[in-house]
Amino acid sequence: SGCRHIILRTAWLYSRWGKNFLKTMLRLTAERDTLGVVFDQVGTPTYAGDLADAVGWIIDGGMYDRQGIYHFTDEGVCSWYDFAVAIARAAGHDCDIRPLHSDEYPAKVRRPSYSVLDKSKFRSTFGFRPPYWADSMIKCINLLKTDNNGQL
Repeated sequence: SGCRHIILRTAWLYSRWGKNFLKTMLRLTAERDTLGVVFDQVGTPTYAGDLADAVGWIIDGGMYDRQGIYHFTDEGVCSWYDFAVAIARAAGHDCDIRPLHSDEYPAKVRRPSYSVLDKSKFRSTFGFRPPYWADSMIKCINLLKTDNNGQL
């Protein structure tokens, strides 16, 4: 169509609002003694606040002429299992989280085993480096605690 565009592809998005993996794990690790989570699917959790910061960086910098499709996630790589363990630990929940193979977990849709996105084009084009996923996860959990008077 020839219209100007910047498209950001992301993955494993979560925030303090809505339904998402982080909030589900906070609830389940508080309610249960044990929990099984898939360990053989790898990607990068992305805090929605970091995605918003990246969009703001592009807008504030007036970088509208850098059209294209870009990948954006936080830095680092983990499995769903690693993410769940980190969430429970950061929340102080004492839940025994056990690793499951994908075929042990009932899912309506088959997920890729490796969904890490290459952010090098985004970083080199816009000069923005996203934070490490675990740092952003802790930031989000702390915001949830603030929202809920210190409770998760």
